[in-house]
Amino acid sequence: MTSDSPEQWLSDARVFLDQGDAAAAGALLRQALGAPSTRLVAHNLIEQHRLPGCFADMMGLDSRIAPSDDIFRFFAGHPTSSNPLRDYLADGWRTLSELMVLLEAVERPLLKTASVLEFASGHGRFTRHLVKALGAAERVTVSDVVDDAVGFARQTFGVQGFVSSTEPEQVAWPARYELVFVLSLFSHLPRRTWGRWLRHLYAALEPGGLLVFSTHGAKATRHDNVVLEPDGFFFAPSSESQAIDVQDYGTAFTSEAFVRARIAEELGQDKLVHQVPQHFWNHQDAWVVRRA
Repeated sequence: MTSDSPEQWLSDARVFLDQGDAAAAGALLRQALGAPSTRLVAHNLIEQHRLPGCFADMMGLDSRIAPSDDIFRFFAGHPTSSNPLRDYLADGWRTLSELMVLLEAVERPLLKTASVLEFASGHGRFTRHLVKALGAAERVTVSDVVDDAVGFARQTFGVQGFVSSTEPEQVAWPARYELVFVLSLFSHLPRRTWGRWLRHLYAALEPGGLLVFSTHGAKATRHDNVVLEPDGFFFAPSSESQAIDVQDYGTAFTSEAFVRARIAEELGQDKLVHQVPQHFWNHQDAWVVRRA
């Protein structure tokens, strides 16, 4: 066998795996990790077979990444990411820590939360860390408009899951949840569905439950040189997603006044219990509302 290209390294590594030669396979797969074209396949083979250097041994969780994961592609193509695999997995842990800090501020610790809906969950960048923190996959439900994302999360992490829709009213909630976590959805919604999703997601809460969501606020607006419309809203039909129509999922920017007005209009201003600028990724604002 010759190993003169990344694709050949993968092919030869699979042969060695079939033969039970993990050491030889691991050496070739570590070479394939260095090539962008074979990096993700090599990573998943290393994780699947728990070969030396796998992230599962370091992090204590399933570290496989879906081939169609848009967020991994974002890291893989970002000029500042020298190790997109590590950066992707670490970013999910960062989100977990940011959510835990936010919930502690409203005296609702995440670890004491009995049921969580992660909405617009993607392929599990955050889900894997949430499952480990809560210690029980049955406490977690995921939902995404991309059916492949839901299927991957259910199969890989053991969570419950259902496919969403681009139209809020077409989503029937299978249960009510103590926490509904919606990271970086409202930062992508067009005006026509922004308030409707806020109202509909609020309806997924059990009494006393919390809805946590994020928005592109003042810092993001300045960073991208966006000029908001008079009521504090701006939408561009462009995003990192390759699976969702940009008219339904683009990039949205909002002022604090706009978000407060939509909360008052759709839910009642008294439902807002906490707000932190630039809380997620030091870039997106965090909002917490409570169902009466």
